[in-house]
Amino acid sequence: MTLDYEAIQAVWLTVKLSAVVTLILLLVGTPVAWWLARTRSLLKAPVAALVALPLVLPPTVIGFYLLLSLGPNGFGGRLTESLGIGLLPFTFWGLVLASVLYSLPFMVQPLQGAFEAVGRRPLEVAATLGATPLDAFFTVALPMALPGFLTASVMTFAHTVGEFGVVLMIGGNLPGETRLASVQIYDYVEAMQYAEAHQLAAVMVAFSFVVLLALHVSRARARSGF
Repeated sequence: MTLDYEAIQAVWLTVKLSAVVTLILLLVGTPVAWWLARTRSLLKAPVAALVALPLVLPPTVIGFYLLLSLGPNGFGGRLTESLGIGLLPFTFWGLVLASVLYSLPFMVQPLQGAFEAVGRRPLEVAATLGATPLDAFFTVALPMALPGFLTASVMTFAHTVGEFGVVLMIGGNLPGETRLASVQIYDYVEAMQYAEAHQLAAVMVAFSFVVLLALHVSRARARSGF
């Protein structure tokens, strides 16, 4: 099986986008998940619902509103232009922003569950030994929640790989810039190039299977203590 140049380019861009989004969401999603796991604020339910919103909204809805807000007449577009960044729609960084919002629950929810599983007792013990809240987080909560970080990272990466509607709305279909593997498969099908579509789709199925298999094997080893 040999992929053509356009397919290889699309796969590379997809992997690059997924890696960048996963890294950003690790930085952004961790404090959000920690707050949701620890807070007793009345804002917890609304914030949790907002984080989970991409799970139930059609991707095209998210993409549509991002396109409006980041366009030349939207608040986001005027802000990025005033900062000298330019407009984000139909750029790689526009894809990054859209993917961060769309994949947010796939990072936050597993991390929230992992932090809740840690409980309060280990942190209270660390506090009695003189650890500051920040020290307790890095020396107690973080190591105990590592399996959750693994799950969240893999699920976020895999989910970003499979995005279509939101990235097509905000990124369009520019070769080498915004054309991801999912969009490339769609182009092949539209052009009735079914052999090329089958090859690329098979590669993505195999890649996704390997990623999820690695996740399950790692989780099994963590549970068994190896």
